[in-house]
Amino acid sequence: MSRGRLFGTLCSLVLLINLARVVFAPLLKELMVEFSINEGTAGLLATMVWVGSALPRVPAGWLLTRVARHRVVLWTGVVLSGSALLTAGSNSVVTLSGGALLMGTASGVYFVAANPLVSELYPRRVGWAMGVHGTASQVAAVVAAPFVTLALLFDWRTTFLAIGVAAAVVTVALYLAARRASLPNGGSRDRDLVGAAMSEWRLITLGVVVLGFAGFVWQGLFTFYELYMVQKGLSDAAAKNMLTVVFAAGVPAFYLGGRFADRLPYVPYLLGNLLAFVASVLLLTVSGGLVALFAVTAVLGYLIHSLFIVMDAFILATLPGETRASAYAVYSGGMMLAQAAGSTAVGAAVARGATYDAVFAGLAGVLGIVALGLCGLRSAGRLPT
Repeated sequence: MSRGRLFGTLCSLVLLINLARVVFAPLLKELMVEFSINEGTAGLLATMVWVGSALPRVPAGWLLTRVARHRVVLWTGVVLSGSALLTAGSNSVVTLSGGALLMGTASGVYFVAANPLVSELYPRRVGWAMGVHGTASQVAAVVAAPFVTLALLFDWRTTFLAIGVAAAVVTVALYLAARRASLPNGGSRDRDLVGAAMSEWRLITLGVVVLGFAGFVWQGLFTFYELYMVQKGLSDAAAKNMLTVVFAAGVPAFYLGGRFADRLPYVPYLLGNLLAFVASVLLLTVSGGLVALFAVTAVLGYLIHSLFIVMDAFILATLPGETRASAYAVYSGGMMLAQAAGSTAVGAAVARGATYDAVFAGLAGVLGIVALGLCGLRSAGRLPT
């Protein structure tokens, strides 16, 4: 069985992995009613997914110095299935938070193990491979809102039941594909997590700074996007569709971003994308009306998802085989920890009376200062290339 079949099953699993991460956003209103919680607690619930995704990434990097990448990926499918079923049976905020944390954990370990594996399946087309894999992940974000809408014809618990069952089926298919595929051995010399982090600290730091700050803004933005659009005067249906638009724009962003990453200088492309994202968030805060909000939403969604894939392609293509998984795990864990509290910060600010426009404008301003600082460092020749 070819590597293509294995790649296909990985794309199927990453769709479910990402669906579990983003599905809480379109469910927030229902969960707030079901468990009698406010925006601050709802934001904390969404944050639990991202904290769960961040915390195990560095330990997973150590695990990958001992265990083959594909075996770790298989166990993430098992954990995802079990935690989704646990979440479906939740009868309290504590249980719901625990299920969210475990689903986030499955996603964090998955990306640390699977992304290096994907890059090694196609070493001469890293951007393309990461772009296709990212596109599959992004499809989950696009279908999240319609999927939740369909599931709510029955009950919010149906959402997690479906994810749990589908994850079990795909995990079995991945096991069969991995048994028969010709697997790369790029990680055979990657046995020193600390040494890898020390030798690649400049590249790791750049990644954490860029996606840590940008991801913090993005976490808070997409978690409350539906409520934000309602505050801007859109109907409930239009607001929910806007969340679909922002994720749908990520599908071409991942695919095209990966292809562009194979052809353009990484750092200028990365910084230009970051500055454009800052501008799009600021523009969103002063926009109004369905047409204007639709256009800005589409641009914003394209830019943030393009930023994700460019950074992944840059790091995985630059790191040598003997440090790739370990250094990527350290970068990934630091980046996720930096951005995980975005939802909680926005939720807490709004609960205290701040408007969404003011909160997002302030966050974009801080991110803009960071981006300009990085541009200055690049001009001085201080950034890795």
